[in-house]
Amino acid sequence: MAGGHRLTAGLNKPIVLLIVIAGVERFAFKGVASNLVTYLTDVVKMTNSSAAKMVNSWCGFTSMVPLVVAPLADSYWDRYTTVQSAALLYALGLVMLASTALGWLLIPIGKVSSSALLHWSLYLISLGQGGYNPSLQAFGADQLDDGDELPSNKTDHSSDKKRLFFQWWYYGICCGSLLGVSLMSYIQDTLGWGLGFAIPAISFLASIAIFLLGNRFYKHKKAKNVDNKSTENMIQTVKTTLSRMFCGKIDLDRNSDVAELELQEKPLFDADPEGMEGLYEKSENENHLVQIAKMVLPLLPVWTMLLMFAVIFQQPPTFFTKQGMTMKRNIGSKFKIPPAALQSAITVSIILLMPLYDILFIPLTRILTQNEKGISVIQRMGIGMFLSVIAMVIAALTERKRLELSRQMVASDLLSETVPLSIFWLLPQYILLGISDIFTVVGMQEFFYSEVPLRFRTMGIALYTSVFGVGSFLSALLISLVERFTSSGGRENSWFNDDMRNSRLDNYYWLLAILDSVSFVGFVIFFRFHKSRI
Repeated sequence: MAGGHRLTAGLNKPIVLLIVIAGVERFAFKGVASNLVTYLTDVVKMTNSSAAKMVNSWCGFTSMVPLVVAPLADSYWDRYTTVQSAALLYALGLVMLASTALGWLLIPIGKVSSSALLHWSLYLISLGQGGYNPSLQAFGADQLDDGDELPSNKTDHSSDKKRLFFQWWYYGICCGSLLGVSLMSYIQDTLGWGLGFAIPAISFLASIAIFLLGNRFYKHKKAKNVDNKSTENMIQTVKTTLSRMFCGKIDLDRNSDVAELELQEKPLFDADPEGMEGLYEKSENENHLVQIAKMVLPLLPVWTMLLMFAVIFQQPPTFFTKQGMTMKRNIGSKFKIPPAALQSAITVSIILLMPLYDILFIPLTRILTQNEKGISVIQRMGIGMFLSVIAMVIAALTERKRLELSRQMVASDLLSETVPLSIFWLLPQYILLGISDIFTVVGMQEFFYSEVPLRFRTMGIALYTSVFGVGSFLSALLISLVERFTSSGGRENSWFNDDMRNSRLDNYYWLLAILDSVSFVGFVIFFRFHKSRI
């Protein structure tokens, strides 16, 4: 008990409450998303490929929506209001989805209408989550002491509190995700889809009620509306920002709060900022979109270099699972491990190992680096990226071993696809991805949150989530390109051959490891010249 209190010291009660609420949201979302393919194939009667494409498109769209919603949330609403409004859309989508399974609709609907209702419910969930998640997390960070938000006043203690916030926020949503994946998939498969979709909806509605009841404990930071002035300077400002991105300094206009001025005057890049002085004179004529452009463009190189990390995390629910289907999965004589169940190893790794980050890792790095913080946020992200490369190397080696055994079986006239290799050989790659998640994903949240002005903090969280949205689409594109080039001599030559005895997933994993390594090296080189505020 005392140990848990020591780990979360510095996080006040409103933050702890919001972490729990965020965990419930993840439980609801994962309770729907983790087994959605099965619902689409078994109940809606979609083909496997159509269901997979629909789920991939929906997940990618869901991760991209915050980029559109966040600027509106930062401009016209305060975060508390945004959370309330987005929660209504989110809850409506969940209730509609449960309605399609429970048959609560009063008017009989045909197949076309039912399909339309399903799509509407899923995309209402996407729109709601697009405003809900980044706003809730930014609102949670608002609950930190005011001094923690200003780099000029930042002490090692306040910096630790911000790091703890993002770390335990991620810990909370991982707990919710694990419960959603494990519990709800069982309920949906054994007790029915009506109950399986109703429980996430009811849980989310309960979390909204708890959020509203906690209002009197929250700090409320009102957003300042930005005047919609002429956009005639938009193009010029974007050009100026791009030309100075690697040698300038980005500053807010003179009408901003002192806190925002202090934040923006910290150099993003080590160089002479003279060329940016003209931005001060034009700032009064700039609208909100111009300020967003000035804020986002310098972060695009970092955002881009993190995309391959996001692509790596598309492998567990796809090809890692496909590997597991051809390996020994028996425990005893009756029970077989579902291949998809190993995905929970990533979340379990995070839940079990994240507390050790503060107990063991940080004290050790303080000794090694002679730095009170241990490691910086940038170093934290870099370590996670490096571990993701190692995970893909291990995945390639494991797949090579599986293929060798498979070929030996073919040579012995054994036609079974199942090879005499335990599915637990896949655990190292899952666990390493979980450890890399602790470093990079938590670091990404803190980095994008801290590198934007106070008024754009929701946009900072949206930039983090969009990495995984674009990574999802990029993974699909990469698969299409590889399949096109490798199957030019015939489908049987494809790396993704349906017959796992003839596939070459090991080559694909090596390709991902190489591309991820290039991103990692670029990340290291970039931050040799980039001066971060954190």
